[in-house]
Amino acid sequence: MSNVEDIVLQTDITEYPLLVRGKVRDVYDLDDSLLFIASDRISAFDVVLPNGIPGKGKVLTAMSLFWFDFLADVVENHLVTANVDEYPEPLKKYRSVLEGRSMIVTKAERIDCECIVRGYISGSMWKELKQARQQGSNTVHGFEFPPDLQESDKLPEPIFTPSTKNDDGHDENISYEQLVSLIGKDTAELCREKSLAIYTKAADYAMTKGIIIADTKFEFGFKNGTFILIDEVLSPDSSRFWPLDTYEVGRAQPSFDKQPIRDYLDTLDWNKKPPAPTLPDEVIRASAERYRKAQQLLTGE
Repeated sequence: MSNVEDIVLQTDITEYPLLVRGKVRDVYDLDDSLLFIASDRISAFDVVLPNGIPGKGKVLTAMSLFWFDFLADVVENHLVTANVDEYPEPLKKYRSVLEGRSMIVTKAERIDCECIVRGYISGSMWKELKQARQQGSNTVHGFEFPPDLQESDKLPEPIFTPSTKNDDGHDENISYEQLVSLIGKDTAELCREKSLAIYTKAADYAMTKGIIIADTKFEFGFKNGTFILIDEVLSPDSSRFWPLDTYEVGRAQPSFDKQPIRDYLDTLDWNKKPPAPTLPDEVIRASAERYRKAQQLLTGE
């Protein structure tokens, strides 16, 4: 495992303006492109925690690069390069920070929605279905679910369930019709069609590697009129990855992500607001291992 000293919680590149310091990523403006740096920051319940997860940013970057390449025949993406040798000269002195955890991407007009695809029922959609059933309905956001569907069940076919894109982290599930009214019919159709195509190709592949992709979210944009995939893609931060060998319908599944952190925080008397508590070493280690395991299984690295 990486040493604790190797954890990158924050970057400080003085030659270019910092556009965004998100929950995980630092984004710098390179004029005609953007520099994405995936830090080792980790958030839970929309709060950034004081500890980082060693190597997490490198895992997220490696997985996005793998998927961008794997999905290139389905949709174009915003990647320019992840090779530091090809970066602008002023960035090369930051090589030790940038290597393996950064990429230069083209600027795009972001479409303001989260494009979520669900192949299995879990998380917020399962909660909403349970609430609907209490009212005598099996319909959520225009989808009629089988009456005998249980938690973590595979859906008859993958469904596209968009949500609003709120930069404060509190996205809301919306119906497809609401999406059309927000971004227009043609763009909404592109989002739905490409999201389902990406999910289907990726989920079929992941299954051969022993991973179920239960659900995931994508972001898209336009570059000179071309519809492209942006942001990160199919990482443990944007997707629910379940191990196939322990999958069992009717309960929540273990997942390849920060679940050990959420489980630990749930044992504390913490109100889920900043400041967040410090995590013990064994919880950090358990989460780091899950991220690395997902990368290893899916990419072979």
